[in-house]
Amino acid sequence: MKHAVKHIHFVGIGGAGMSGIAEILHNLGYRVSGSDQSDGATTRRLASLGIRVAIGHDAAHIAGAEAVVTSTAVKGDNPEVIAARSRRVPVVPRAVMLAELMRLKQGIAIAGTHGKTTTTSLVASVLAEAGLDPTFVIGGRLNSAGANSRLGAGDYIVVEADESDASFLNLLPVLSVVTNIDADHMDTYGHDLGRLKHAFLEFLHRMPFYGAAIICGDDPGVRSIIPMISRPVVSYGFGEDAQIRAVDVLALPGGQMRFTAQRRNGVVMPDLPITLNLPGRHNVLNALAVIAVAAELELPDAPVQKALAAFDGVGRRFQRYGELPTPAGGRFTLIDDYGHHPVEMAAVIAAARGAFPGRRLVIAFQPHRYTRTRDCFEDFVKVMGGADAVLLGEVYAAGEAPIVAADGRALARALRVGGKLEPVFVDEIAAMPQAIADNVQDGDVVITMGRARSAPCPARWSNCWEPTHERHPRSPVLRQGRRADGRHLGRTRHLADVRRRRAEGAAGRRRRRPRLRSEGSRTGRAAAPGLPALLHCAARSARRGRHGAGRAGAAAHSVHRFGRDGERHRDGQDHDQARVARRRAADATLRAARA
Repeated sequence: MKHAVKHIHFVGIGGAGMSGIAEILHNLGYRVSGSDQSDGATTRRLASLGIRVAIGHDAAHIAGAEAVVTSTAVKGDNPEVIAARSRRVPVVPRAVMLAELMRLKQGIAIAGTHGKTTTTSLVASVLAEAGLDPTFVIGGRLNSAGANSRLGAGDYIVVEADESDASFLNLLPVLSVVTNIDADHMDTYGHDLGRLKHAFLEFLHRMPFYGAAIICGDDPGVRSIIPMISRPVVSYGFGEDAQIRAVDVLALPGGQMRFTAQRRNGVVMPDLPITLNLPGRHNVLNALAVIAVAAELELPDAPVQKALAAFDGVGRRFQRYGELPTPAGGRFTLIDDYGHHPVEMAAVIAAARGAFPGRRLVIAFQPHRYTRTRDCFEDFVKVMGGADAVLLGEVYAAGEAPIVAADGRALARALRVGGKLEPVFVDEIAAMPQAIADNVQDGDVVITMGRARSAPCPARWSNCWEPTHERHPRSPVLRQGRRADGRHLGRTRHLADVRRRRAEGAAGRRRRRPRLRSEGSRTGRAAAPGLPALLHCAARSARRGRHGAGRAGAAAHSVHRFGRDGERHRDGQDHDQARVARRRAADATLRAARA
């Protein structure tokens, strides 16, 4: 019966979770089409594979489709969803389609509030290095593969299990990992932490009786559900009671971690020395989860060690964009990270402190969702106070209505009142490159952070700048590409595709001159300034320093500093009395709320 469906349409195909499933179905031989509200690198890549992608949503796009896949981000009033239901075409949630893919193989699902994408990527890399040729679906771009999914010929499928909408309860894995349980996406669970924990417990119980629950014993949320787990449990962590334990942990210069893994899971195994090509103790925990998976699958030690040492990382997870010039002629390090929750941000800041000791740390952050900002307000202030300088954008609403005293300005005021640092507020996220250029100093480490598509992400500033992934070019996942019929594609073809894309990108760079102002995309949506714009901002700022103030540029007018009286000031502009009055009222509301 499943072969009766031959044409599958994805609404919102550019999403991280949707694009991977679409690509695998395409490689399995299904006819796949999709639509998205905006064009981007993901939609262009899918189109290059032969998938028909439409920009914008229209009922005509589902013509001929025998199933329509949607994510929770797609509302019921979407014209394609309405048309599908009126024509009695099945509308399938993304997680249900992912569960169908998992039925074809033995599933390994990685869940948790934080660390899912990195851990899933590490598991896929270890299995590939061990010669198991896994299929994987990840919520981020695996740098070694150049994609967030791949169809392998092996018996295993490794997937990222999303708890944000409780959709992970559709999956049926044989091995499950829970990295941590923290208060996030609480609207889904009625703001009840107990319901969230119960959902993770139910997720673990969707495994068969012979499955194994691999859990982080260091996490309080995970520890609280251990007595209720009725499947075999394998714990990992730094504590003495962990079955897979890290000892002698050492942060190496350049952002690597070295430790020894002790394995006491029923049978005492030899200690395993590990060098991990990722920074931070949080990534040591992620690596321990992978070592536990490898032990359950009885993999040899050598591919585990090799894959962890050669791991190229995941897009927007402590992704390094190299050294850039400052306006004064110095250099600074630019890093991008997906972190948007205080726990994630704290881990990234700690990793940066370990990787770059003694250097000034600058955070450029766009909060995601007003509800998260409200629920984690004090934690955001505490975590960002650990940086040396902060540039804040306005909250990315993600469809939510604004909440009083839970926006970017409120965070900036709270940071200032705390007295630890003087934040810079940036009205428009497109002005973030200029704000960074105006505030960066020689030797700084600048980390852009945020979840939204409009977050201050260097990769979205320009398609011209490529992050540095050259240390380990012979990645196991890249080497083991296969066609849908199981035959090897061969590494040569993969590298040829990479070279072709780079050549096309280089040709595009020669044809156009980078500029600071935004350029409209095909959909009419303004694109953020390119990363070369950051370099031009720095150079222009240096010229202004030598030859006078000059014309500051439109983007600079959106950057504000907060005076000691709590008002914001714009250089060269009079105060807007109405705005000052509203701000003072908001300050009063904030003080009352905090009292």
